[in-house]
Amino acid sequence: MEIIDLEEFSEKNPLGKPEKGKTYQIRVDRNKYVVDVDAMTGKEILELANKNPYNHYQLNQKLRSGTVRKINYEELVDFTEPGIERFMTIPLQQQEGSR
Repeated sequence: MEIIDLEEFSEKNPLGKPEKGKTYQIRVDRNKYVVDVDAMTGKEILELANKNPYNHYQLNQKLRSGTVRKINYEELVDFTEPGIERFMTIPLQQQEGSR
């Protein structure tokens, strides 16, 4: 079984597209996960990374170009798009009620 490490693939092929129908290794924060689907929603990625409840976190995607973009919970991330490097999570601050 061939596993495509998206971070490594992006480094070696900045404009290349990983093949569809493969198994992919994605990095979320400092941890790596192997998935056998071409795409996942932001919510699914957060749940995979054990960020529960998922809506207490923001998911960001870092691209090889250096761009960081927010991924919405229902947004589908296609792992076969070029330049995907890794994902980062940010805990959302809960605000206390005003007094």
